[in-house]
Amino acid sequence: MSTAVGGTTRPCPECGARVPVDERFTVWCAACDWNVDPGERQEHRQKQETEKRRAKRPGQGRLEEARRALARRHGERLHTEMTRDGADLRARRDGASVLAYALALAVHGVTAALLAGGVLCLVWGWGGGLMLLGAVLLVMAVALRPRLSPPLGDGTVLRRADAPELYALVDEVARAVGTRGVDTISVGKEINASVISRGLRGRRALDLGLPLWEVLTPQQRVALLGHELGHYANGDTRHGRVVGSALRSLATWRYYFLPTPRPSLGEMIVNAVYAVPLLLVQGTLSLLDHLTLRATQRAEYLADREAARTASTEAAAGLMDQMLVLDSIDVFLRRESNNAALAGARSARRNAAGAREGGDLWTRLAAHLASVPEHEYERQRRAGARRGHSVDSTHPPTHLRRAFLLTGPPAEPAVVLDEAKQRRIAAELATARAEVARSIVRDGVA
Repeated sequence: MSTAVGGTTRPCPECGARVPVDERFTVWCAACDWNVDPGERQEHRQKQETEKRRAKRPGQGRLEEARRALARRHGERLHTEMTRDGADLRARRDGASVLAYALALAVHGVTAALLAGGVLCLVWGWGGGLMLLGAVLLVMAVALRPRLSPPLGDGTVLRRADAPELYALVDEVARAVGTRGVDTISVGKEINASVISRGLRGRRALDLGLPLWEVLTPQQRVALLGHELGHYANGDTRHGRVVGSALRSLATWRYYFLPTPRPSLGEMIVNAVYAVPLLLVQGTLSLLDHLTLRATQRAEYLADREAARTASTEAAAGLMDQMLVLDSIDVFLRRESNNAALAGARSARRNAAGAREGGDLWTRLAAHLASVPEHEYERQRRAGARRGHSVDSTHPPTHLRRAFLLTGPPAEPAVVLDEAKQRRIAAELATARAEVARSIVRDGVA
């Protein structure tokens, strides 16, 4: 092993080229792609196991291969469609989206039928045996009702009075992408960000994960907000109340019909009775997911375009690069939490360690991300290209999203987060930053 500029190198075992070595990241060769995706070895072993199972269950392996090939063809066709000259990048409804909407209405119709049937049984059978059936139908209707509000995270909720500058930034971004802002903002320890609609009135809630927010540049933060709000500007089907709540309803139904593990004799009978409804629910859920998958992946590209238009192409592409190393953020935060646990075995000492170390966590995390070498970003891009499209992923591969952003002339920012605004927003988030940092050090990441 020899010393090189910025670290050490060693010869590639495949082609002999010198490869950089950083003990924090996978060692790989840019010349021949040796070890570019260590997960391929695990996938190869899994494929061998699949081949063995295929011999016992003919046809299943071929079906899985067909699904993967279909996902790859659809993904490649969509990327070609989005990047060709003169591509129509407007929001639109295709045949699959219309069918998905109709299927979602049918799902909600089942709940409505249960409710109506329960009421009628109670009215017509008052004082008789139909009352019991009516009560059962009403209980089922309540249990299987549409979930218009996804579960809340465990973040700290900031009202407009708590963070006027942050809300003002979100409002400015929303105007730039052609939609309205949010009603609430919560900050937590997830390595993610999302905007969801809640309730019949469709109140929008921004969930902002500080581990992601803290490692982004100011303009990348604008790009993040532009992307999330861009889903509403582009009419993303899964962000709509009808289809989104139908997907949540089907997931709830599936949960209720799942067989009981290690059942007793009575539970075995219940499992047998539930087998057919479970298959129907699972099939409907898979169909609705499939019908919305292409539109949802297209919506991701359109949301990326809004991110570039709002924050600049450079910032949006930089955001994509940060998405490539989310696992590194997770590993770093877990290591910080484990180190704090080792430093304070007793709970009182650990709480003190969390309070002491939490304040510096974001500085250390930012420094860690800044030290990620370019060859690790390139490895992630190449590994993503080799893996291709996932069968059921709602997002296109990150390297294709980045390539889409870099197609055509670069966009200039419509919203600029200058240093003064950034300082004011940081001051508004100061208390939440400290609380989330202490929670991560004390309890680990989500």
